[in-house]
Order: sequence, then C-alpha cells, then structure tokens
Amino acid sequence: MDLIDATHFTADRAWGSQLLMDMGEFRAKLHWTDQPFVWHENDGEELFVVLDGIVDMHYASAEHETPRVVELRPGQVAVFREGDRHVAHPRGAARILVVERHDSA
Repeated sequence: MDLIDATHFTADRAWGSQLLMDMGEFRAKLHWTDQPFVWHENDGEELFVVLDGIVDMHYASAEHETPRVVELRPGQVAVFREGDRHVAHPRGAARILVVERHDSA
C-alpha cells in the first residue's frame, strides 16, 4: 500500500503532478496548481476531484455552448464527458485528483 497525504503535495510548477496509478487506458494523477489551465476537451471522459482549495470550473458542451462557471470545493467532483470543453481556475493553491485517458491533455 502507498499512503499519500495530498494536503501537503506541491509541485515545482502550476499543474505539476504525481502519477498515482496507471490503469491501462486511464491514469490517476494528483495535481497541484495556483494558476488556471487552458480551455480544452478530452478524448474520453475525465474525473476531476477537488481535494484542497477552491476551483472555479468554466465549462461548455454541445448542449450548452455558452460557457458556465461552477465553484468546486473540497470533496466535490466534476465528471466531463467526451467533447465537454472546460478550464479550471483555482482561487489560490489547489490540489486536485484527475482520472483521465493517457492521451488527454
């Protein structure tokens, strides 16, 4: 068993990460950031879990092309379907668990 204290994880750059688990086509990574990412859409689904901090998630989909924003707090989970566009904007430092396909951004 590996025990990881995500509350103390940091990286040397925004969106730096630690690979937690490789699950074939998918991987689970722990991210640290204090800066926004970039608008993107994944090839496949993505699970995004805020572990620490607050993240404003901007998102749009084929059904809702106008971007919306939702505040994500620790313990909240966002599930993105293939084709959903999104960008995370942390408010200060945040730690995030992401499960996504290997070929995702």
